Amino acid sequence: MNESDYQRVIDELQAVIEDTQRTIERFEATGMDEQMTEDYEKLLSILDDSVKQQREHTLAMLAKS
Repeated sequence: MNESDYQRVIDELQAVIEDTQRTIERFEATGMDEQMTEDYEKLLSILDDSVKQQREHTLAMLAKS
């Protein structure tokens, strides 16, 4: 992958992170985190995985620089 490929993936992951954070905030604001705990846990997992992948791609891009 070249730098622009890495940056595109990083940007897409950032969009997923931001969307997931907004969804988590709505879950918490409406009490759905307590009513739908399984779905809430899935959202937290998506957020965690996205952050980890973004970090990996960032480190890989920096290593190529």
